[in-house]
Amino acid sequence: MNSFDHKVVEDFVRNMETAAVGVATQSNAFDKLASILLDAYRLGIFDENPLHGVKPPQYTPNRSIIPTPGQLAAIRSSGDDTFKLLVALMSGCGMRNGEAAAVNIRNIVADDVYRVTEQVNQTTKTYGPLKHRKPGEYRDVPLPPRIKDVIEWYAGIHGTTDGYLLRHPQDSQRPFQPYLLQNQWQRLKKEQKLDIPEGVVIYSLRHFFASNCLSHGIPVTDVAEWMGHRSIDITFKIYRHLMPGMLGQAAKALDLGLAA
Repeated sequence: MNSFDHKVVEDFVRNMETAAVGVATQSNAFDKLASILLDAYRLGIFDENPLHGVKPPQYTPNRSIIPTPGQLAAIRSSGDDTFKLLVALMSGCGMRNGEAAAVNIRNIVADDVYRVTEQVNQTTKTYGPLKHRKPGEYRDVPLPPRIKDVIEWYAGIHGTTDGYLLRHPQDSQRPFQPYLLQNQWQRLKKEQKLDIPEGVVIYSLRHFFASNCLSHGIPVTDVAEWMGHRSIDITFKIYRHLMPGMLGQAAKALDLGLAA
């Protein structure tokens, strides 16, 4: 740890740039290193903050492609029952595909609240903690009535295992794997049974959730929490183009106050 100072960190960033590492990967790597070094600094291992003056990699996500309600309805009606359930959870509750794969009927903690407690880790193939969360941490998300109906419809037809709705199709003792959703998505597109515009991918279902929230005036701070982003900056960068009208709405509201 004593070898780290701001010059070492700057070299680390520069070497990633020289090696043509993707900007998103640079940003993630820098965030992990920064978290370790800041903890060490707070513990007194460093006399000076080794990140002082270091400019982190700037990751600006590409503008997200969001399906229209009509396109979402077409996607939702495609595929098998498992596909319909996963599409509903991602577009209606903002879950990541690994979180949707771990859906558990016991996590309906109120008629309008689903508690996201775990995900299927795509590396270990087992249930694990949520992204950016420690084991045992969770987040509560809105559960629209129609999504609750889909969960209960699926459970009524296919049953559950320890509350889990989805299991591996070849082995009911194993969790459902997120790549199976990707496989079906690609197969439906190849067979031309899934008519979606260029640029729409599985993750676009989560983008639909965010768009639906923001277009109905839900604060971006709540959207960031429900989507499990580690920082509101991430939410703002991805969905800033969906919020231009909010400044105009704010100006009108402030004008009413000034006239009082």
